[in-house]
Amino acid sequence: MTLKTKISSANAISNLVGVNDRNLKIFKTLLRVSVSIYGDEIVTDATEDKIPLLESIFKVLVKIADSKISLQERDIIYIINLGLNDQLEDAYTLYKNRKRILVNTHGKSIYPKTFNQVKYLDAIEENPLTFGVGPAGTGKTYLAVAVAVKELKKGEVKKIILTRPVVEAGESLGFLPGDLKEKVDPYLIPLYDALYEMLGLESTQTLIEKGIIEIAPLAYMRGRTLENAFIILDEAQNTTTSQMKMFLTRLGFGSKMIVTGDPSQVDLKHNVRSGLREALSILRNIEDIKIIEFERLDVVRHPLVQNILERYEASEN
Repeated sequence: MTLKTKISSANAISNLVGVNDRNLKIFKTLLRVSVSIYGDEIVTDATEDKIPLLESIFKVLVKIADSKISLQERDIIYIINLGLNDQLEDAYTLYKNRKRILVNTHGKSIYPKTFNQVKYLDAIEENPLTFGVGPAGTGKTYLAVAVAVKELKKGEVKKIILTRPVVEAGESLGFLPGDLKEKVDPYLIPLYDALYEMLGLESTQTLIEKGIIEIAPLAYMRGRTLENAFIILDEAQNTTTSQMKMFLTRLGFGSKMIVTGDPSQVDLKHNVRSGLREALSILRNIEDIKIIEFERLDVVRHPLVQNILERYEASEN
C-alpha cells in the first residue's frame, strides 16, 4: 500500500532513510511493518488499521527531512513512540526550533532530543536549583554535564563539580585500598565518560589537575560553600536525608546546582529513606527550584533494548 505523504527531494529522502535504510528498518522492529521508498512514494505492507498511524508519523518525518534536518535512528524511535502515544502535534517544532548546547570532540552537535529534555534545559538555564528525575537513559546526567561544559567555556562559572553517593563502597571509603582517586574512580566512571566526550581525554585530565573540574564522592562535599560553580549530584536516589540536606545547603552565590536520579531505583538499605524522594516532596512549588520529571517515553535506546525490557517486565508481572 502507498501512503498519501510524498517526499519532495532526493536530499529529503537521504535524511529520512538514513545510512543503509537504518531508519526505515526501525518500523519493522517497533511496529512490525515493512516500509520502503520508491521515487517520491512511501510503500508499506501494513494492514489497514495501522495506515492512519503511519500516515501521521511520516507526515512529521517528511516535514523534518524536507527542512534539511538530519534524522538519526533515535529520532525515528522517538517520533514513532510519540505517534503511538498520540503526541505528534508539536513534534516538528521540537526539531525545527531546537537549540544546540555544544559541539563535542567528535564534531557532533548535542541537542535536546525530547520535549522533556527541552523543559529540563530551560529549567537549568532559568533556575539555580533543578531536579531531573526519571528512568535511566533519559539524558539527565549527560545533558547536565553538557550544559556545565558550555557554561565553563563561556566563563559563566569558574568550576564544575560532579559528585555522587558511593553506596556500593560505603561513604567512609576507608576500607578500600589505594588513595582517594583509586577508591572512588570505578563508581564515577559515567561522569568521566560524559566529560571525555564533551572535552576530550587530555583536556579533561588537565582541567581536573588544575582543580577546575572536580569529581568526588558526596561525602567530600561536607563543610564547603560552593560559589561560582556548576554542581551536579548524580544518582541522588541513593542519598540519605541528611546527605541531601547537606548537599543542597552547599549552594553558593553564582552557582547552579543540578540533582539527578531515579526514585524507583534506590540501593539504600531497606529501612533508610531516600533523600531524593524526601526532597521532591518537601521542595515542590518553591520559587527558583524546578523539578522536571522524565518519562519512559524519554528513554530513547536501541529498539532491541526496548523489546528486551518489555519481555523482562512481562516476565516479572
